[in-house]
Amino acid sequence: MTDLPHGRLAGRVALITGASRGIGAAVAKRFAAEGAQVILTARTVGGLEEVDDQIRKAGHGNATLVPLDLAKGAEIDKLGPAILERFGKLDILVGNAGQLGILSPMGHIDPPVWDRVFAVNVAANWRLIRICEPLLKLSPAGRAIFVTSTAAQGTHPYWGAYAASKAALESMVRTWAGELVQTNIRANLLNPGRTRTRMRAEAFPGEDPLSVKPPEEVAAVMVPMASAEETRQGEIIHC
Repeated sequence: MTDLPHGRLAGRVALITGASRGIGAAVAKRFAAEGAQVILTARTVGGLEEVDDQIRKAGHGNATLVPLDLAKGAEIDKLGPAILERFGKLDILVGNAGQLGILSPMGHIDPPVWDRVFAVNVAANWRLIRICEPLLKLSPAGRAIFVTSTAAQGTHPYWGAYAASKAALESMVRTWAGELVQTNIRANLLNPGRTRTRMRAEAFPGEDPLSVKPPEEVAAVMVPMASAEETRQGEIIHC
């Protein structure tokens, strides 16, 4: 007989997008260590398998891997029925996957680049909200966390597509949170700040990666946000 999972997320089912590397991978490993059953999505199959291997080697069970391009919206819609059939509920949704696009003057951004940034950063999260809300309501304490950015606030020249998409994400999540007040679901946003990720390296190629915090620090902040004890609603938490 195996020991039952223990930890702050024991027995909870978590869906994490963009989980093949960076913040998503760190969250997957930390949630598994806290006792959660994790469902991981990303485009990179090899990256997902590597994260799963690390979870197994640490003795934290195994992950359910779902290779998925979030820009293909119809594929996202299939997740809901699959999760319901296998797990019967969803306790935690982490909308982490994101697209930087290109740093460019607004008028120079090619339409396909703009469209993909909004498809991944906004439309995909709307589809996740749409399919996951019924599943989160089946949990005694549904929790949703979406990763935003400082670029969503203020003026950030040349960050047009990314900044606009994150501002839209914040508005969408806070609107949804307002609709959830009388439910068991709590939905919040996390601004990780300066974090050692591939996206950060693309945006700031001259920056020393050791000068910014590792993704594991962000994952640690997400644990209480994903717990049944979380009471905040529609807030932006800064890491």
